[in-house]
Amino acid sequence: MTVTAGCPGGHGVPPRSARTAPVHPAPAWARSHKSLLLPAFWLVALMMAVGAARTVLLIRHSIAEYPVATTAALALFAVYAVPFWLFVSALDYLEREPPLLLVIAFGWGGLVATTVSAPGSTAIQNMLAKGYSPGFAAAWGSAIAGPTVEEIVKTLGVVAIVLIARAQINSVLDGVIYGSLVGLGFQVVEDVVYAVNAVAAAGRGDDIGPVVATFFVRGFLAGLWSHTLFSALAGAGVASVVVRTDRTLRFRLGVAAVCLFGAWFCHFLWNSPLLAVEVGDNGYLLIVVLLAKGIPPLLAILLLVRSARHREADYYIAQLTALDDRDIATPAELHVLGLGHMRANARRYAYARAGVMGRRAVQRLQRAQASLALELSRAQTTHDPAALGQWRDEVLRQRARLRSLGHPEAVAVDQRRGSMRRRMMILAVTLLLLTAACAALSL
Repeated sequence: MTVTAGCPGGHGVPPRSARTAPVHPAPAWARSHKSLLLPAFWLVALMMAVGAARTVLLIRHSIAEYPVATTAALALFAVYAVPFWLFVSALDYLEREPPLLLVIAFGWGGLVATTVSAPGSTAIQNMLAKGYSPGFAAAWGSAIAGPTVEEIVKTLGVVAIVLIARAQINSVLDGVIYGSLVGLGFQVVEDVVYAVNAVAAAGRGDDIGPVVATFFVRGFLAGLWSHTLFSALAGAGVASVVVRTDRTLRFRLGVAAVCLFGAWFCHFLWNSPLLAVEVGDNGYLLIVVLLAKGIPPLLAILLLVRSARHREADYYIAQLTALDDRDIATPAELHVLGLGHMRANARRYAYARAGVMGRRAVQRLQRAQASLALELSRAQTTHDPAALGQWRDEVLRQRARLRSLGHPEAVAVDQRRGSMRRRMMILAVTLLLLTAACAALSL
């Protein structure tokens, strides 16, 4: 999918750039300041405040009745959210999203979408029970009602980001990021509610055992391909409406509809009784079912992210390439800068040759090069000589530091071996955790 350059709507953009470049936002501080002045921001803030109050009311009884278990649930899923947040927010290395908008996305999912979806899903299940049969509603109600209400409400969170800061959605990847964080917020709050409900259903008092079991099943086993994944796909569709100004509105809305339907279908398949296995029946079979339902959409979104990252990286790297200045970036560094695993390899290689100082200098050089590329792209629409000069000076400062350490270039050698070793370690740890999960669920 191609993305366009310049201001949203494509006004005042050179034709060549309009075919290949992302939309370029203003600096983060300016975007945040302007966002605070928009009615949409205050409306979303009000909805989040109401959602927070309703969430507290929802778990108030559990806090009073099961204080230890509820506190454990809150702590476990709060910690669980951290690596997901860091991973998702770092997907767009070359053009980081403003923290304020990331918080809004997470808050919408956790506070607004959850509290709106619960009564909506209940209403649809009641309609299914009356229109068809109670048995049909019991079997298929969650598969139909959950995706129908939840995916629409979560997608509205990405739409809210567009209303607050439209210029910030400058690539399909941004839609994936904001959608993922909306889904993550929803997933964390929903899992906390499931955990405290499991404590009440167990009937063993203030026991954290059901909390740990819920964390293991819904967090570890289901977390990779749950709400975070579904909302990422829908968010990509919303972003395509904003950035694909080279296409007709009908085409863009069609893409958004397909992405939303894809999110709905993945969620429907996940909730459906097809291939259903109870947790206590067979741990190995349960994991096979979870993998069968979850891996296809996970692979689809990973391919989408990979394509979007490469397309965006190509554009920003071209900004530095046009300078033709080896002090700013060598050809080998430009190749490394656009790929996350190669940036990491370059930092590890610098550590092996020049220690902690070398790794730190390479990391800072990469960050400065990325920031300079971003400022160069903004120069097409808003010229900021101070920002350009600041990041150019920072690049040269880190270059001089690397040279003084005897490691003048931020590149890596023998990258294939390091990459393969890392993949084998990840595979080994994953297999070990899955084996432990099977054993635990089979008890």
